[in-house]
Amino acid sequence: MAKFTRVEWSHGMGLLEISSLPVLAQALRELEDLLIRDKEALTRSASASSQAKKRGGASTKEPYNRTRYREYASDRKAAFADLYQFCFTLAKPPQARNIDLETAMALWSVLLAPRYPIVNDLITFLPVKGTYKGANKDIWNMVHEFCRVVDPSLSNYEADGAWPSLLDDFVAWMKSKTDDGAEAVPAKDEW
Repeated sequence: MAKFTRVEWSHGMGLLEISSLPVLAQALRELEDLLIRDKEALTRSASASSQAKKRGGASTKEPYNRTRYREYASDRKAAFADLYQFCFTLAKPPQARNIDLETAMALWSVLLAPRYPIVNDLITFLPVKGTYKGANKDIWNMVHEFCRVVDPSLSNYEADGAWPSLLDDFVAWMKSKTDDGAEAVPAKDEW
């Protein structure tokens, strides 16, 4: 896994004007809510007024510089894609092309599962299959694409599409589970 240098850390915290752990925790929660949990973006007045209430109404200054947060809120899709790519780069050992499967599954459970519950089934499948040892950049990207475009019921999955064999095997496994009398995965509009 990658490391941040003290200079990089100080530069980032300085840009965000974060000077304490509670404020850092708040910034990370807000970013998680925006990009991972897909909650409504904070509005300037609502976030400032809630902070003013917490401080006894004395100030409307925000707890940290939310400029970057607002940039992310203006294009969530691009911001999430950037975060997703950053996580692969961060997790990949310096001279490697892959990240180990355990790390990939852990990151998928944090990054994708809150928004795409089918990832939980993929994470269950991978150790059962046992033949996959890591995720290269193509697998990493295609898992996200799969989650974005394939319906959880798998009804629009095209086996002759350009999906990696890992996802073909996963879909076959899921379909065999539902064919054996297990409960089918609901379509998106049934949620």
